[in-house]
Amino acid sequence: MAKEENIKARIGAILQIFKEEYPTAKTSLHFDNPFQLLVATVLSAQCTDARVNLVTPKLFARFSTPQAFAKANRKELEQLVKSTGFYRNKTKAILEISKELVARYNGKVPQTMEALIGLRGIGRKTANVVLGNAFNIPGIPVDTHVGRLCFRLGFSASKDPVKIEFDLMQLVPKRDWVRFSHLLIEHGRSVCKARKPSCQNCQVSFCCPKKGVKKF
Repeated sequence: MAKEENIKARIGAILQIFKEEYPTAKTSLHFDNPFQLLVATVLSAQCTDARVNLVTPKLFARFSTPQAFAKANRKELEQLVKSTGFYRNKTKAILEISKELVARYNGKVPQTMEALIGLRGIGRKTANVVLGNAFNIPGIPVDTHVGRLCFRLGFSASKDPVKIEFDLMQLVPKRDWVRFSHLLIEHGRSVCKARKPSCQNCQVSFCCPKKGVKKF
């Protein structure tokens, strides 16, 4: 219990510092509605958000609704998303998700974790991204940046994203769940990088147990 309270105190201090350092932290994926965010998040797997944002304007101009995607030609869709990588798998996932949304939810994106992960190819990370950013429903998406920083900062000893998520849910105030993920992602991209963390420029190195680490 004492160890958990110590971690909670460190998280509180780090949160305050990061909120001041990254006041505009939010998802960098561009979207106009929950379905667009869902598709963009699927495309972001093993791809930068910047690349996804280059692809989605043309994609959503061609197919704007789950109904349109459900009827899309697979080859055409593959060409539209090809530059995001793993395009065949992503195309298959988007087509299946769209068809399920039409068949089960009248083309609407559901607003519960249970319903979202019930869609083919949707895991907890993607579900949390959609719930938090499209519906303002608390959740902690754990991507590679969040996982890496949680290990280095001593918030979780696990490398399993789901276990990390549940560890964080016990440590981070619920009101900060969504923002917490954005803050760690910003810090991971700019300072605490995977291969060469810039510890000398880190605002929270004073309380980092892995200061000087060379890799995750």
